[in-house]
Amino acid sequence: MTDVGVPPIWTPSREVVDAARIHDFARWLAGRGVAVGEGYHDLWRWSVTDLAAFWDAVREYFDVRFAAPGRQVLAREEMPGAVWFPGAELNYVDQVFAGRPLDGVAAAQVGEPDPSGPAGPWPVRAWTWGELRRQVAGFAATLTQLGVRRGDRVAGYLPDVVEALVAFLGTAAIGAIWSCTGQDYAPPGAVNRFAQLEPVVLVVADGYRHGGKEHDRREASRAVLAGLPSVRATIVVPRLGLPTDPDLGGIPWDQAVGGGDGVPEPVPVPFDHPLWVLFSSGTTGMPKGIVHGHGGVVLEHLKSVALHLDVGPADTFLWYTTPSWMMWNFRNAGLLVGATAVCYDGSPLHPSPDGLWTLAAQLGVTVLGTSPGYLLACAKAGAEPGRDPELGRLRILGVTGSTLPADSYRWVRDHVGAGVQVASITGGTDVVSAFIGEAPTLPVWPGELSAPCLGVALDAFDECGNSVRGRVGELVVTRPMPSMPVGFWNDLDGVRYREAYFDAYPGVWRHGDWITITPRGSVVMHGRSDSTLNRQGIRMGSADIYQAVEQVPEVLESLVIGAELPDGGYWMPLYVTLAPGAVLDDDLRARIVAAIREHASPRHVPDEIIVAPGVPHTRTGKKLEIPIKRMLQGQDPASVVDPRVVDDADVLQWYVRQAQARSQGG
Repeated sequence: MTDVGVPPIWTPSREVVDAARIHDFARWLAGRGVAVGEGYHDLWRWSVTDLAAFWDAVREYFDVRFAAPGRQVLAREEMPGAVWFPGAELNYVDQVFAGRPLDGVAAAQVGEPDPSGPAGPWPVRAWTWGELRRQVAGFAATLTQLGVRRGDRVAGYLPDVVEALVAFLGTAAIGAIWSCTGQDYAPPGAVNRFAQLEPVVLVVADGYRHGGKEHDRREASRAVLAGLPSVRATIVVPRLGLPTDPDLGGIPWDQAVGGGDGVPEPVPVPFDHPLWVLFSSGTTGMPKGIVHGHGGVVLEHLKSVALHLDVGPADTFLWYTTPSWMMWNFRNAGLLVGATAVCYDGSPLHPSPDGLWTLAAQLGVTVLGTSPGYLLACAKAGAEPGRDPELGRLRILGVTGSTLPADSYRWVRDHVGAGVQVASITGGTDVVSAFIGEAPTLPVWPGELSAPCLGVALDAFDECGNSVRGRVGELVVTRPMPSMPVGFWNDLDGVRYREAYFDAYPGVWRHGDWITITPRGSVVMHGRSDSTLNRQGIRMGSADIYQAVEQVPEVLESLVIGAELPDGGYWMPLYVTLAPGAVLDDDLRARIVAAIREHASPRHVPDEIIVAPGVPHTRTGKKLEIPIKRMLQGQDPASVVDPRVVDDADVLQWYVRQAQARSQGG
């Protein structure tokens, strides 16, 4: 349990509090006669007690552009199935461009330098608001000419480039539905996701640079296209300037954005009309398509980006991400408040562990987002980013993807800057935002997230559904949020949606994280309570790994574990059961790694490959991923699994001995 006597590692100054957008929001409420008490926690309590008043205040404060007003704010509160702003119409893109100065910088594209060229600063290209608007209008016009209609799907197989942002906005502007994965996904992983949507247009890039290497993705793009018979047209982004692939064909990017009259005219759509489809990690099978609506995303992202991260028109906002991760969508929300969004498709560790810091300094980034794993790597490498005077504009360091240990908070204070606020947040693809985080008016304690976010009725439940404090419980949300999914794709009766979040506690959202809510209202994270692999913030289901590894002839079965470690590290072992006579030599190990790289993801290559006598299952055949993970993290085996429910107790005992040996340093 957290020691409540530990002093905060960062406390906002009076000047920071007075200038914060959330403080202005509280004053604005008071000016309208809304009594919310004193301080953040009083504001939070009001926000979850009177949901309708809070979310309507967010709409009014940020001047959300409704083309048609809603009949009420919250017509039905039950979960699942809450109904927000019935009758209202709007478009995400309308909110992006409203009142923007045409000559201001809307987005910046950064890539690693050409490995064959001279060393020097990262090449940067800036898009003004006027240019971004023209390209979005041109892309939307091209989609319309191709016969794309409201509700059709457009898919992107792209790195983190501004062209992906343009394609998303152009798709949303006409009421079509966007979905995207990064090009680090192998083609089967991308096809498994996109084929469910039956997209009519596919946007691809010829490749990207990462870690000092060029990655030609033309062949991979052809494979994705071959797996999507619904696609009628492709659009090709020349990221590396490679020759056009005749087998891929497609419309060149410049042509795709060159039409139209230069001014997008976003089509008003209902509040819950699908904006995009994000995908679950696919832990238990085919990835689930998570559908979010225009209105819920606009309200949630305005609240999160402006009130919690205090991002505004004067900010340069960089969050290291890929289009496969919901943080790509969250980073793009900077556009909703007029900030400059930075897209970067390179490695944070290139050309050295402090590469991301150097990039942030070069661009004058004010709000930077990264992962606990990256901070740990920097600490181990002896990086000293705070010595760069050009990093002086940085005021908030966002961190998510896994639990941030207390030592990393201290490392940021000592090696980045004592004035930089660590904004550790946790949320998910499911709500494309955060449940718990920071605010510029709140202190930060090492190893803790400062508070539940506004509008999030957060609680911790024990296994019987009782609210608990000061001890570990399941992260739950007891009242709806507007950015909760409209539904899952092809889940017409809503059965999969209910099973995903509401089976454990009917009518209450269970997210799958272990948390402790402290007496001061802060929150300590203890990692996932499910088996999702979460390396450097990039989530992937174990099913993707199994599908790749178990194609290797010598591998009979496998078990992969992603274990968060007390020092902030992340250990990902792969246990393999081999065919009779097979030996895990260098050749077999190399072929297993190659299979994962090619068919799953190069970012999820295991730290170790270990030969095991078997894989334990439940009586219904489910691999015991979570119990094995808990044992490897040091929990008592008797507390995490009952041997009577396991198909082979002897095999289970082998894993118990492995965990004990690891805890003893063997």
